[in-house]
Amino acid sequence: MRTFWGLMRAYWFSDRWKEAWTLTLVIALLTALSSKAGVWFAMASGELVNSIAFFHDAANINPLQTLLTNAGILVLLVVLKDAGFTGVRNLVSATLHRKWRGWLNSQFNRALLDGNHTHFHAQHGSVAGGIVAPDNIDQRIQESIKDMTGGAIGLAMGVLGVATSLYFVGENLIGASVEVKGLEFLGSYGSAVLAFLAVATYVPLNTWIAVKLGGLLERLNIRMQQAEGSYRSELTTFLRRSFHVAASHGEDVQKTMHDKLYVDIDKTWGRLNVVNTSYMSFELIYNFIGARIVSYGPGLVPFIHNGFDLKGYITGSEMVAQLISQCSWFIHVMPAIATLRANSQRVTELASAIENVQQPQEFYRQTGRSDFSYATQNPVFGLTIQKLELAHQGEDATPFLSAANLRFRRGEWTFLKGESGCGKTSLIKAINGLWPYGRGTIVFPEGVTSFYAAQEVKLQQVSLKQLVCLPGSENDHTDVLVAAALHKAGLGEFIGHLADESREGKLWDQVLSGGQKQKLVVARIILQQPGLLFLDEATGALDPEGKIAFHEAIKVNCPDVTVISVMHEAVPPRSLSGEEFYHSVVAISDGVATKKPLAPALPRELTTILAQPRPAEDKWLRFRRLKQK
Repeated sequence: MRTFWGLMRAYWFSDRWKEAWTLTLVIALLTALSSKAGVWFAMASGELVNSIAFFHDAANINPLQTLLTNAGILVLLVVLKDAGFTGVRNLVSATLHRKWRGWLNSQFNRALLDGNHTHFHAQHGSVAGGIVAPDNIDQRIQESIKDMTGGAIGLAMGVLGVATSLYFVGENLIGASVEVKGLEFLGSYGSAVLAFLAVATYVPLNTWIAVKLGGLLERLNIRMQQAEGSYRSELTTFLRRSFHVAASHGEDVQKTMHDKLYVDIDKTWGRLNVVNTSYMSFELIYNFIGARIVSYGPGLVPFIHNGFDLKGYITGSEMVAQLISQCSWFIHVMPAIATLRANSQRVTELASAIENVQQPQEFYRQTGRSDFSYATQNPVFGLTIQKLELAHQGEDATPFLSAANLRFRRGEWTFLKGESGCGKTSLIKAINGLWPYGRGTIVFPEGVTSFYAAQEVKLQQVSLKQLVCLPGSENDHTDVLVAAALHKAGLGEFIGHLADESREGKLWDQVLSGGQKQKLVVARIILQQPGLLFLDEATGALDPEGKIAFHEAIKVNCPDVTVISVMHEAVPPRSLSGEEFYHSVVAISDGVATKKPLAPALPRELTTILAQPRPAEDKWLRFRRLKQK
């Protein structure tokens, strides 16, 4: 689906091809019937005008009855055409639109949310590297797909309408054609040739003008979508950080950002309005000239020379008007075509971005060095990292972090320490395949599941049970097991709401505090029982007692888990009894990560003594007394 036509035909050649083709054939049949009804309408119009013209003719025995009969037939044809064929076709086409859009939506969601983390990698393009990440993915999946599918169906129906009208109307024009004075060499086809010549001259010339205006509309539509998407994205982000804006009194800055983004919308919208107005004026003039001059012109010559009677002239002119109207469909929908092309470009760009990152390392190698190797080994040997170097974008980028050889045994707890910005989180990301640039080998214990707990916890709009069961399904675990995990994590008060997606009208993301969300992560860990656990400042929202309880719950309920943890603290927390949770420490200094056993902790009493504001001699005496005891 990386090209326009590939995107257009994908649904019709998918596993739902029967559904697609059935709806398409029904639409085609109704379109043909609607075009045929247009011919009947033209003929009925001629009969009605003729009955009016000859209302007072002496040969007309029942003028009023004839007039009312022809008017009634015309009304019935209008009802049949507009409410019957056209109305039902609209319902069927809307159904096709809904089905096609739903299928495309599922395809893009499946592609973005795969095990390859495509949604993550697709947003890491670089202008400097010549690979631009798709902006406003949400807008592309929702608005662009919806508008594109609707526009494409409308375009297809219009093309089919033109083809069927050419056939049915052209057949009747040729059948009713007469000789035209001055064009005797054409024989009885004279009036039909004049009609087709008028349409062939008038419509293409104005279609060319419409195409030029449509190209300008397409470019402005793309620009408008980008501007609208950027503004909506900033509004969404702002609402998520509303508390932080309020706490920092940042409303003026936020307002300035909104105003700045809206300027782009306003300017683009202004230009778009000018072009739309120009196009509307062009279309109105075109419609008037086509319906009142061009359509009545070809039959006027034979009518003057008695080649047509009034009825034949009106009928033929209505048919020419019908033909011009159908062939002018491209002009009428050129703004929609411009929007269709703009939307399809947005969708195909997203499809290309998805395809480009199916092999993440190959993708990142286009803008830097990415030579990570991932393998597995016997679980007895734990997790091993060899010759790891992390860098930023660019072929010649200097590594900011290196680790020659790090080994994490099964059941070992390791604490990562270092100054802010030294690369602690980047190291954990690289282990999990979420860092783009660098090289090295990461060997996982075979058959062991891993769990990554980040500092910021965003909860999806699902039930509490599903939130605890993530990344699995709520059907994977019984209510009893989930309730037990919540209780052990310190969230027992919410056990009665497992099936609820909200509480007191608020979603769980709004109900739970930052600390409670991190306790929810503990419940997930207890339930999932991972073999490898990565804690990326996962206790940042907890107080000292909460951090101890966090670690204690994991220690007690996951005895064999290997833990690699990043925290802001200079030293890791200990249990209430003074025992160490962690066995080793990885210290990052001057861009080098080295691992060593954790130094034995000082007794709690000594730590308290050293922390007191007393002279050094006094602290030494108190320490000696403590030692003697």
